Amino acid sequence: MGVVLSLLRKHSDKKKARKAGAIMDKTVNSTSPVSAAAAAIPEMTKTVTSSGSSSDEQLSINIVGAGLGGLGAAISCAMGGHNVRVIEQAKEISEIGAGLQVTPNGSRLLQHWKVPEAFWGTVAEPMDVYVHRYAGEVLYREQDFNTRMRAKYGAPFVDVHRADLQQALYKRALELGVTFSLDERVVSLDVAGRTDTSLTTASGKTFSADLVIGADGLWSQCRKTFLGDTPRSKPIPTGDLAYRIVLTLNDITDEDLRQWVRNPTVHFWIGPGAHAVGYSLRNGDMYNIVLLVPDTLPGTVAKEKASVEEMQALFSSWDPTLQRFLGYVDSVDKWKLCHMEELDHWVNDEANLVFLGDACHPMLPYLAQGANSSLEDGAVLGTILSHVKEKAQLRTALHSYEALRKQRGEAIVRETFAQRADFHMVDGEPQAKRDEVLRAGPRWETLSAFPSRWNCPKVQPWLYGYDAIAEAGKEVAKWSSQAKQEAPVAIHANL
Repeated sequence: MGVVLSLLRKHSDKKKARKAGAIMDKTVNSTSPVSAAAAAIPEMTKTVTSSGSSSDEQLSINIVGAGLGGLGAAISCAMGGHNVRVIEQAKEISEIGAGLQVTPNGSRLLQHWKVPEAFWGTVAEPMDVYVHRYAGEVLYREQDFNTRMRAKYGAPFVDVHRADLQQALYKRALELGVTFSLDERVVSLDVAGRTDTSLTTASGKTFSADLVIGADGLWSQCRKTFLGDTPRSKPIPTGDLAYRIVLTLNDITDEDLRQWVRNPTVHFWIGPGAHAVGYSLRNGDMYNIVLLVPDTLPGTVAKEKASVEEMQALFSSWDPTLQRFLGYVDSVDKWKLCHMEELDHWVNDEANLVFLGDACHPMLPYLAQGANSSLEDGAVLGTILSHVKEKAQLRTALHSYEALRKQRGEAIVRETFAQRADFHMVDGEPQAKRDEVLRAGPRWETLSAFPSRWNCPKVQPWLYGYDAIAEAGKEVAKWSSQAKQEAPVAIHANL
């Protein structure tokens, strides 16, 4: 929490797309909108050369990975006028996955990017948030959570199905002219000692570009190229695993539980060494449950089919309501939760490879910031790159992105571990004191974080109040000022 408080104090102190409709390398022409907010950000100074021509170069960008961060970066870079290709090993952007929570720092980006309106009809907006003692007692409740979030942050807190969000981002990227190369697994990346890049896929195809964005997740091939096949490049088990469950309303016959699902809320159950979270999806037609427990998977296994009976037994002494939900589960997988050592840099020496999301800062799901932080990364990177007018500016742009994002991304990672510590306390005096704090409710004057950071008056604004587009705009404004100071004899293109 000290890192967060330090950041909070520091904060208080101080071309449109060229082609559109590209699907699997087939393109049709279209005109892409340019965001008014992005257009309002100061551009880097353009200079006129002795020949009288001004530089305004479109970058070619290959993004490895079509997860949420990769798609967000694709949208943001395409809105900035660059030529973007996404290379993804899956054969299609398919309707798979479970639930996730899009907090206001993420949802404001979806609004800014103008994702298809139909997406917003698939979300569930929780009215209340509850924190339960594992046996069922409500330790804390925040009512009118949905209206409070909108009023406080100008953007909603929504629970969504990952597939719905991924499809919305994919469709928006297509509208903006992003090219997708699917069923292409990257096996090698050539970036060292050159100003451009070349990557090769398992099919033998080669893709060249000015820049590669490594958005290929926890098991990143791009990161392996960057660091070498060393222990430091590999994920590290956190000691926890997750059971991920999605129930449809049709699966549930218990009328009390059906009403629970139809009326969206968020429920946390916190207990010794474990916790659970449940929330509605798809406008109250689905229920998502995540169970976080000690890791029992073999060291080399990241995911495997789990025993439903074993899972139910782990929660046999927990809230009867949670047990009733788990009684409807007929199959479940368990996933090892991993993190990694902090990287020294997110940009390589040649400034032609940059990372975002889980490829550089994987995080425990305990603050629901993995997806949201990846969207922030993509928004900041794309916004900064939208003001790169010549390739020579790329190094400055990428290092500015790293300076803006690395500290925050890694601080969130550390805060997820702090949240785990508060939610997973074993029964005893510290747990009893934690419960007293929860029953009393959050207070700003408390020196440490509220045990539920979701409702903490210090941590919550730090997470949800972050405006990635505005922060990137401030960074670009610094460039503009520095460029004028460092090149006083330049002739401005708009004169």
